[in-house]
Amino acid sequence: MVAFLKYSLIRMALFVPLFILFALLQVGWVLAVVFAGLIAFAISYLFFQKQRDAATAAMRERFSGRAKPIRTAGEVEDAEAEDGLVEQNPDIAVNNDKRPGSK
Repeated sequence: MVAFLKYSLIRMALFVPLFILFALLQVGWVLAVVFAGLIAFAISYLFFQKQRDAATAAMRERFSGRAKPIRTAGEVEDAEAEDGLVEQNPDIAVNNDKRPGSK
């Protein structure tokens, strides 16, 4: 995920100065966005292939279904507490397939 953020920051670092340049040249806001976006895309496509490939690999891994779920520290702590209670009380059945409020 770090590679994706790094590549996104590179693209943003290319886009923002170009946008400001075109805005100062008074080409209009819409054209400034379009021109800056196209030029930033072209530069990043031509010169940042290694970063783009790393970002693509990171996104492929995240959405492949093999990646570990991203959990907050609180969620991990809650899951560990729940696992501990289930292990201490094996006679209690836990059904996680039910939605809250359904019977």
